[in-house]
Order: sequence, then C-alpha cells, then structure tokens
Amino acid sequence: MASDFDLNLVRTFVLLYETRSVTAAADLLGVTQPTVSYGLGKLRRRLDDELFVRGPGGLLPTSEAERLYPPLRAALAKVTETLGATAEFDPSRPTRFTLGLSDLGEVTVLPLVLAELAAQAPRAGLRVRAFDLESAADQLARGEMDAIVASPVLDSPRLRRTPLFTEGYAGMVAADHPRLHTAAPVQADLEQERHVVVDGGTGHLGPRKALVEHHLESRIAVRVTRFATLPYVVQDSELVAIVPERVARALARTHSVRIFRLPWPIEPVEVAAYTRHAPERGAPQRWFLEVIRTAMGNLPAL
Repeated sequence: MASDFDLNLVRTFVLLYETRSVTAAADLLGVTQPTVSYGLGKLRRRLDDELFVRGPGGLLPTSEAERLYPPLRAALAKVTETLGATAEFDPSRPTRFTLGLSDLGEVTVLPLVLAELAAQAPRAGLRVRAFDLESAADQLARGEMDAIVASPVLDSPRLRRTPLFTEGYAGMVAADHPRLHTAAPVQADLEQERHVVVDGGTGHLGPRKALVEHHLESRIAVRVTRFATLPYVVQDSELVAIVPERVARALARTHSVRIFRLPWPIEPVEVAAYTRHAPERGAPQRWFLEVIRTAMGNLPAL
C-alpha cells in the first residue's frame, strides 16, 4: 500500500493539519477546495480514519491524525528538501512578504529588515502586521504571514523556531527627572519612585517579576498595554519604567528620556523568528528568513 501512496496526499494531509482549513490548504497547494476535499476522502478511506472533524476553530485532528503528523511532516520535509535543493528564490523579481511584529519589533527589528531587503531585493514589498499570541500559529500555518519575530515562545509543532538574539533590560526616566540623576541608581532610590509597567502577553515578564521580587509592586502606579506607550508617559512625568535595553536606547534617541543601569539583574529574553513547516512556497520563505537573520546580525552591540 505504501508503494503507491500519492505524495500529494501526504502534502494535503500535512497542510490540512497545519492550517485546519480546506480553504487555506487549497490556497497553499494551488488547487481547488473540491480537490482538497477529494484528497481528504481518499486519505480517510486509505487510512480507515476520519482524520479531521469539524470544530469551533476549524478542522480538529483525530488521535490518529495526531499520531501520523510528526512522521509524515518529517518525511515530506526531507523529500521536499531533496527535490527542491536546487530551487532558488529570485530576489530580482517583484514579490511581497508579510512579517508579524510587536510594537517593540517595529522599533528595533523593522528598520534593519527594511534595510536588508532594500539591499538584497529592491523590488520586494513588505507588509507588517500585528499578531495575536492565540492565533499566531494559525496565521503562519495558513500562509497569512511569512514570518513572525517575537519574544513570547510560540510552542507549536507546526512552526519552526529560529533564535535571533537575546535582549536585556534597562531603566528609563524623563531626561529631566528631578531625583534620578545617576547612571546607576540603587534599590533605595527606586523604592521612592512610582513605576509604570506593561501588562499583557508581550513576552517580557522580567520587569514585572523584578518589581515583585524586590518589593516594589506597591510602587506600581500606572499599567499600560504596549511598550510603545512608555516614552510618551515617562518623558512628561516622574514615572520609572523598565524597558528592553535595545528599545530603550532607540527611544532615548527620539524622545526626551534617559536610560540607566538597574541595581539588580533581570534574566534576558530570547527573541526568535517563527516560520511555518509548510511543504509549499519553501524557497521564498527560506530566503526571507535568511534576510531576517542577516538583518539581526546588524543589531548594534549593547
């Protein structure tokens, strides 16, 4: 039975598992929805299992589909890599990529990616989209984004994770803060100040955790939802913020804020690029990932 198993059926299965959608799988395969439905029917008969059932978020894999996905994805990736070893993406042709970034990513990552794209593929376009942690894996698997750069860990077997860099933290206050003048205030100094923190799924839990561990939670006066808000809040107040260090340095060049060394260490966070394990459109995606990796190699040293 395995000898006459159609490789296209394996592709269909893998994409249905990753996208949870007949429509999205058909789009990635470049075929019609009835063709994907027909392929799914053949798979069900061949494997004697439903494989996917309708659910609130789309197609839900059965236990048999969960068992089959890892080995079939690995086998398909190997075949695709072997057959497509000579396939190359032509950066001289017009194309468009979609990159998922947080507000912090738009400050630090985006300028470097744009510069690298301009150097390597001047006819390429880029669309930047915000991403939601709950749906990020689906957005990538369905081809809605080519890559996401983020610090939160997107733990999904459907995604490939490529570490890019680690990010430490620094304090940030208004340039004319009336009390915090030194480059390295001590714990007692921060105990006298009011603090602003970012709540939400940013992937940067270190600042809030540090305030709790060093008994400064009661000094939190303001909570916001985005790091991009902080320079505007800080520069016109006496509030203290803890910000990823590269972002803090970038903000200090464009806002009336000053950064300082924290009196205690905060564990750095690792920023990574996420791409899908899709068997199709591999060459452009692989090329774009290399552009991102090269761009991140140009990050200024701390």
